[in-house]
Amino acid sequence: MTEDDFMGSLYQRFPVTIEKGLGSHVWDVNGKEYVDCMGGYGVALVGHRNERVVNAIKSQLDKIITVHSSLYNKTREEFLETLMKQTPKGLSQVHLNNSGAEAIEAAIKFARKFTGKKGMVAMKGSYHGKSMGALSLTFNPKYRKMFEPLVEQVSFSSFGDINELRSTINDDTGFVIMEPIQGESGIHVAPDGFLQEVRKLCDEKGILLIFDEIQAGLGRTGRMWASEHWNTTPDIMCLAKGIAGGVPMGATLVKPEILSCMSKGEHSSTFGGNPLSCAAGIGTIHALTQDGLIKNAEKNGGKFIDGLKKLQEKHDIIREVRGKGLMIGVELKFEVKDILMEGIKEGILLLYSGRNILRLLPPLVISEEDITKVLDTLDVLLTREEERRNV
Repeated sequence: MTEDDFMGSLYQRFPVTIEKGLGSHVWDVNGKEYVDCMGGYGVALVGHRNERVVNAIKSQLDKIITVHSSLYNKTREEFLETLMKQTPKGLSQVHLNNSGAEAIEAAIKFARKFTGKKGMVAMKGSYHGKSMGALSLTFNPKYRKMFEPLVEQVSFSSFGDINELRSTINDDTGFVIMEPIQGESGIHVAPDGFLQEVRKLCDEKGILLIFDEIQAGLGRTGRMWASEHWNTTPDIMCLAKGIAGGVPMGATLVKPEILSCMSKGEHSSTFGGNPLSCAAGIGTIHALTQDGLIKNAEKNGGKFIDGLKKLQEKHDIIREVRGKGLMIGVELKFEVKDILMEGIKEGILLLYSGRNILRLLPPLVISEEDITKVLDTLDVLLTREEERRNV
């Protein structure tokens, strides 16, 4: 029997059974080694089995695993202090939860309570999760249609078009939410100036600005926060994925006046802020800030993107290469399924966005040697695909 006998068909499965990992490499049950450019959909941020994270978890296991937030805990306190040293100015309060979707759900509730307004504006191409509130802010109809009616009073505006956004908001708009770099829809980077214009518009209209940095944040783009590329700070920021080195955790960062509007019991999380996740989170942030991983994302991400653009010059079937740091999209002129499967045979795990976009989210520890291997392999696979298609 296999996992499929119990888990239904909720996931797009690849024919690989992973047994262990280290850094930017994973091994299957047969001992075959892979360069991991999938990275658990961005979760393996600081590398598989990161030493700081593993040691922090082991140490915490000898103390206690769960402490509800109705009680105090020193590990949680240390994590909060460590996190707050890195957060954008003004975002000095936080709700700890367990995933990106939960971080978004908390943001929705905080914004509605604080503003007293029900209208919500998200971006076309957005992805914020699949729970009912987060799904309401997610654009792609294929995720939404079968579960309607969703949360009401959600509008969508074109990503990068400040004039359309200006015409979309109204007097009942409580918040605007966006990813500084859209992930699920294919690694679309905000046009220069757009985030600043949105910030100015929200300030003019008394609207909260929420950034979803679940995929793009925590060093992924070569800066601690993707929004730093545009020197823009939101009122609420949502984090998750790699924040605890692979252990489930989410966080909703807010300005203090926003969180203070919430009364006891109006929002909580049984597992949020558990000591095990917090210990892993401390190790993760230390790895990012003390081991040069953010700089590595900037440096090696730049080399990765440059190498991919050289492949674009060679292979006409590459339509566009885009991204920042180690958050990269390669849009092709055909479906990428065969490339994904051939990559597995060649010892590379690749991710996708939609049918024709390769998405690369490797651990930030990836080396130049591994990047060269991926580029060389992609060169071979693209050449093979061109020959098969007689391009």
